[in-house]
Amino acid sequence: MDIEYVRSRFIKHFDGTTGSVYTSPGRINLIGEHTDYNGGFVFPGAVDKGMVAEIKPNGTDKVRAYSIDLKDYVEFGLNEEDAPNASWARYIFGVCREMIKRGVDVKGFNTAFSGDVPLGAGMSSSAALESTYAYALNDLFGDNKIDKFELAKVGQATEHNYCGVNCGIMDQFASVFGKEGHLIRLDCRSLEYQYFPFKPDGYRLVLVDSVVKHELASSAYNKRRQSCENVVAAVQKIHPHVEYLRDCNMEMLNEVKAQISEEDYMRAEYVIEEIQRVLDVCDALERGDYETVGQKMYETHHGMSKLYEVSCEELDFLNDVAFDCGVTGSRVMGGGFGGCTINLVKNELYETFISTAKERYKEKFGRSPKVYDVVISDGSRKLC
Repeated sequence: MDIEYVRSRFIKHFDGTTGSVYTSPGRINLIGEHTDYNGGFVFPGAVDKGMVAEIKPNGTDKVRAYSIDLKDYVEFGLNEEDAPNASWARYIFGVCREMIKRGVDVKGFNTAFSGDVPLGAGMSSSAALESTYAYALNDLFGDNKIDKFELAKVGQATEHNYCGVNCGIMDQFASVFGKEGHLIRLDCRSLEYQYFPFKPDGYRLVLVDSVVKHELASSAYNKRRQSCENVVAAVQKIHPHVEYLRDCNMEMLNEVKAQISEEDYMRAEYVIEEIQRVLDVCDALERGDYETVGQKMYETHHGMSKLYEVSCEELDFLNDVAFDCGVTGSRVMGGGFGGCTINLVKNELYETFISTAKERYKEKFGRSPKVYDVVISDGSRKLC
């Protein structure tokens, strides 16, 4: 991301002076999908694509914000009734409000921002934006008194309270806590976390974007949550201590097989196996065993496609192409029904895989997929 470009836009659109520059990254999730609301583990990492914002207090009670990418300017106050109409500005407004609720004396400021997180690719551009402003306002107005975990919660609360998205904590957590060369295992029940080395020498991490998003995503997501809750309710009659599917094993699931639907059984089977896969991948990374990591990624894709049924024709096709090309690991990343596959590819197979994927996908679906190389990078920080 070009800091000088952001700075030049800031100077042009405001009073010709400069402020402070902050950045936060987007994220990938290597493995651990649909485990968060089941009390399990996720395994994200920050990437080398994110948001950059220049910010300078302006001595008023108004925020003056310019979106460089959208070429759009918005001005708003800092009280609850001052919420702007522009959806992008509501993220900044929401962060201001959430920081004020936490005792930070946020004042008016000028800001311009730009990002290179691909939109619609499931890399959490919104979390990158929220984390950038939470980190910056904590530094500029809060004397850095808010800890990093609370900054991640500021982003999550912004989504809940100002953007209408009832998201988990993973995206903002990964954006704030990212660490170069490391993935983060987050326990979604206790919120304990641990860094694991991710230095895949001889491999590259690449997203292949199907450039589709199927409409049924939100209703299907709610149905799957309900399936998981149905199974937990059935298991609790025998094992009262069970709170989430994370507390179940296959033996416990089989005990209630006759009391639940076949569909609910399949959903729970996927989640129980996926939670274990995250732990297996962590063990493999500590040994530097990227072949096992890749195998587990394929297992996840199979589970998401056949048991959880959140894949789609395009993603299954890309996963098959990866397998045919000898790619070490490949799976759908994110909630499903479109978006990207995440692929762990040996360097010597990279060019062949990308050209084959583009060619075969276009032949089949009449359009080309997008390709994003990602490198695991640092989280929120001040640049200058």
